[in-house]
Amino acid sequence: MRLLTDLRPLRESADFRRLWIGSTVSQLGQQMTAVTVSIQVYALTHSTFAVGLVGLCSLVPLIVFGLYGGAMADAIDRRTLALVSSTGLWLLSMVLVVQSHFDWAQVSVLYAVVACQSACFAVNNPARSAIIPRLIRPELLPAANTLSQAAFNLGFTAGPLLGAAVIAWHGFAAAYLVDVITFTAALYALFRLPPVPPTGAVRRAGLRSVLEGFTFLRAAPALLATFLADIFAMVFAQPRALFPAVAGAFFGGGVRTVGLLQAAPAIGALIGVIFSGWVTRVRRQGVAIVLAITAYAAAVGLFGLSRTIWLGVALLALSGAADMVSSAYRNTVLQSAAPDAMRGRLQGVFIVVVAGGPRLGDFVAGTTASLTSPTVALLGGAAVCVTGLLILLARNRPFRVYDSQTRELS
Repeated sequence: MRLLTDLRPLRESADFRRLWIGSTVSQLGQQMTAVTVSIQVYALTHSTFAVGLVGLCSLVPLIVFGLYGGAMADAIDRRTLALVSSTGLWLLSMVLVVQSHFDWAQVSVLYAVVACQSACFAVNNPARSAIIPRLIRPELLPAANTLSQAAFNLGFTAGPLLGAAVIAWHGFAAAYLVDVITFTAALYALFRLPPVPPTGAVRRAGLRSVLEGFTFLRAAPALLATFLADIFAMVFAQPRALFPAVAGAFFGGGVRTVGLLQAAPAIGALIGVIFSGWVTRVRRQGVAIVLAITAYAAAVGLFGLSRTIWLGVALLALSGAADMVSSAYRNTVLQSAAPDAMRGRLQGVFIVVVAGGPRLGDFVAGTTASLTSPTVALLGGAAVCVTGLLILLARNRPFRVYDSQTRELS
């Protein structure tokens, strides 16, 4: 029985292997840049509010260009679109190197670069994700998406640590330069891919094209359920906004404890990837998504009762592993249930949900905790999430029986 990570997508497809390696290396550099920008903004302003605005500058372009970028991915060659948007990201990283090296740093420049980076990423990500089903066999999609999650979580875990180390070693410019170098790997991988032209009836990217994606989603209950399940998890059972409060109230810790709590889910996700060899054998992805998110919510709820730091960290790590499994299967359903001509637009919607859900969840958790307590917010959010999932599973038969290999809907 296969227990460890299923590496067949990397072995069977040289194109997927190059794309994955390029994405893994560039993700590491991007996360280094993300933490470096925050540190540089704080160094310039000494204001946590100014650092918070970095997230706001990235959110709006991510939503707008995520939808439009998805429509573009269905209208033009996806390899070309990914190359152009990746080149834009590479040039923006060069701008960060120049402004830091020549001491031209201004907060307004950093905000503008972050907004442009977010727009390029929102175009790049749907194109890259929509390419994957054209590179591998359908039965390997769960394994391929698990490997993609590994790349993301590795960057999210190691990137900030490396970024801080490089800043301490040689300043902001050196950290940004590492991002430029690592992004070259992503550009090379995309350059080596074959053309990935659109299929079926091609419509020009625009508002009508975006609306067609939403129309298709509304008529595809199994696929729509994956988005609703993610919203339940991220809006009602997202604990990160409470980490500063619970670090002291639950565990008697400070800033280092907050950092440990922040890192725990990503570490858990990486451990989950290592032992993810079984994910390809699961045939009912809808049920698997519900079970994974239920495990995620249960871990978050129990975290609300924990008062020992290592138990709390272990529960958050479990939530990260469960979220990794859920994300792999949600991507699999999206990539298999949607026709190729619609994948880009639906990946754009996916980006909006993934970006907007956690931020709305931060607001819900923070508000609930301020009106009651962190424990009530965590337990109550987990209960609402699980209740919503069970209703969704009971009322949506296509979601219950969905099989990505046969695309069985009844």
